[in-house]
Amino acid sequence: MQSTPELDERRGAIATACRRLAADGLVIGTAGNVSARVGDLVAITATGAAFETMTAEQVSVVDLTGQVVLGAWSPTSELELHLGIYRDFAAGAVVHTHAPMATAVGCVVDVLPCIHYQMLLLGGDVRVAPYATFGTPELAAHVHAALQGRTAALMANHGAVTYGGDLDKAVELALLLEWACTVYWRAAAIGTPRALDAEAQAAVIEVALQRGYGSSRPADDNDKEVP
Repeated sequence: MQSTPELDERRGAIATACRRLAADGLVIGTAGNVSARVGDLVAITATGAAFETMTAEQVSVVDLTGQVVLGAWSPTSELELHLGIYRDFAAGAVVHTHAPMATAVGCVVDVLPCIHYQMLLLGGDVRVAPYATFGTPELAAHVHAALQGRTAALMANHGAVTYGGDLDKAVELALLLEWACTVYWRAAAIGTPRALDAEAQAAVIEVALQRGYGSSRPADDNDKEVP
């Protein structure tokens, strides 16, 4: 098929996201994959492509059955993992990394507890999908189960997956997950980390909704300091 401006833009954006993930230390070499949905198509990194030097030409385009429709390279071995997320969740983009701290935590715990309110952006605590060989239907099924009600999952002895409504959001969540795993590791080195209970999490959500937390807004008279 012929490319379109939207596909060209999305392939370029994926390449840029890959280089950012590599620069931020979440990916080394070819260990990871990124995709974004474009209508009934998915743009996804090619197998064997290095994140540090990723180009738009190294991003293939497949249909929802996994058939390559654009690009010279075979897609990642984790293609079914990505396609399953698009089938099961309202995802616009998916990021899979072997981020060091997320991978380390996934080698130890079954669930990353909700130790900071920012983790509510991930859905709260983060489940660890049981280990299965990479690129297999078993791994995809484990990850999809761990993602129920969440936007992130750890993968036992493997890495991490996040998804978002668009590519920028999926990348932000990957960075947030790595940060949360780092905080957990540091806290666990001191003692037993405290987790936010359901009541505390609900209170955070209520206040965030009331105050529009995380969204820019103009100051009103109540925000201004009284001289």
